[in-house]
Formats: sequence, structure tokens, C-alpha cells
Amino acid sequence: MTDPVIRALDERDAQLFDALPDPLGAREGHRTTRHRPDWKRVALRDGAVVARGAWWGGPDDPEPLNINWFDVAEGEEEAGAELLRTAPWQVELELNLPGGWREAPALRAAAETRFTAARKAGYELLVERFLYRWTPECGLPERPGRLVFRPEPDDEVFRDALRRIHSVTLDVHALRAIEEGGVDQAAQEELDFFHWCPSPREWWQVAYTRQGDPVGIHIPTHNPSGPCIGFIGVLPEQRGRGYAYDLLAECTHFLVERGAEFVTAATDQGNFPMAANFAKANYPVVRERINFQAPRIG
Repeated sequence: MTDPVIRALDERDAQLFDALPDPLGAREGHRTTRHRPDWKRVALRDGAVVARGAWWGGPDDPEPLNINWFDVAEGEEEAGAELLRTAPWQVELELNLPGGWREAPALRAAAETRFTAARKAGYELLVERFLYRWTPECGLPERPGRLVFRPEPDDEVFRDALRRIHSVTLDVHALRAIEEGGVDQAAQEELDFFHWCPSPREWWQVAYTRQGDPVGIHIPTHNPSGPCIGFIGVLPEQRGRGYAYDLLAECTHFLVERGAEFVTAATDQGNFPMAANFAKANYPVVRERINFQAPRIG
């Protein structure tokens, strides 16, 4: 067997990326995603594509933020690993899989092939997530009417809220940031993401009780693929009252009132309370996401 040849693509040969079966339905999952041709790479063996990867970032990003499309032909785990290993960007890998993939032998085998390739390249499992997509057919979640929502122009108010919210959190990405640099880093990473999104800063809102006590924050956003629930967070002292649902319902209405025809969202599978709130708010799980963190340098 000859060694695989790793190639970066460009506008002239971008069609090579399509020369591999798509058993996990990545193309449909990325129907609104824009990938740059020069951020796509393939592995060829004897001229045939046996692995492919698409790195992704915003339209103004100088480098990709993650890999969100990675396919490997059966038995070509080493070629897939080499594709990742030799890439100029070592960033987080997101594998989006059909819901219930574990119960379908063919889907599970395809997923395991990709997992094996990633591990061979030094990637480590970080978290498994549910991906949601609300559409009008789901019905708008009822607003309980218990809270008052106000825009807040001061980033420091959100920074303080994020520090407090992340002081007790189930979110694995936030926990990783806290391990690396404390709650300040976790809060800053969230703020950086919200500012990176192309939606207006004026959309960010703080929630209060009718008596004026702060409850939490919700941040409706548009990422480059469309409208989404950017963040839902309840302050630790206000938890246990079901307010996360109130925030999620308001965030959904807010986006729909501004023309959203769908709303996407995600939560860690281990975050059982938030998953329950998405179910209550009529958000169906449409896919599952497996996040692998890039190999640690040094």
C-alpha cells in the first residue's frame, strides 16, 4: 500500500473534497456553513480521496477556529490521522453526527473510524453535545412573564455575571477555561465570542425579577450560519426556580421578533437541567456533536 498524499485545496481543485461518501450526512448539516476552499485538505491514496477535513472560521478570521467536517474512509484511520497531524492549524475538532447514531451499526462504525483517526493524531475527547434547531412548526415557547428583560451597554455587568455563573457550571468548555485561567478567563472567552458574532451588541440582555433583583443573562446572537441561542445563564443565588426556561423562551421570542425563521442551539449532554429546558421550550435535537480538543503543545 502506498503512503497517503496530503493536499491542501484551492478554487481549482475544490471538487476533490466531494469525492468521498457522506454516510454521516455532514453536507446536509453544513448547508448554511461557508468553508473556504484553501482551508480544506484531503488525503489521497493511489489518487483516490480517503480522508478529508474542512477547517472553519468567520469571514474575517485570519486562521480557522475549528475543524467541523472530518471524514475518513473505512480502514484509512492512519491517513485521516496524518491529515490532522500535518495541518498548519491545531484547533478543536467538532464531529456532528445524526441523532441516535449509536443505535445504527453503519453510522456507529463510520463515527468510530473518525474517532480512531482523531485519537491517532493526538486529539482527546472533550465533550458530547446535543444540537438543536427550532423552527416555527415547533411552536413558540410560552413566556412565563415572571421576569423583566433590559439591555445593558456595560460589558462589565456581563463580565461580572459570567464570572458568577461560571463559578458553578456544568459546561465543559467553561470548566476547561477555568482550569487554565480561572473564572476570569472563562468569562473573557464568552465575551470574546459574543463580540465576534456579527449580531448587534445591543441585543444582550439582563433579566430581573419584578422586584428588581438580577436573575441572569441571555444573549441572542447570529453566528455566521444564522440565528442562535448564544448564552443562557442564571446567577447561582437564583437557581432552583426554573428561570433558565424563562431566559430561553425570551431569547427565542427575541430572535423570532427580529425575523429569525429558525434558531439553533447546543448544550452539553451532561447538562441535564439545560437539556430539559430545551425540551420544554420545543427545541428538538437534530444532531449530536462530539468535540475533541487538539493535541497539547509542549
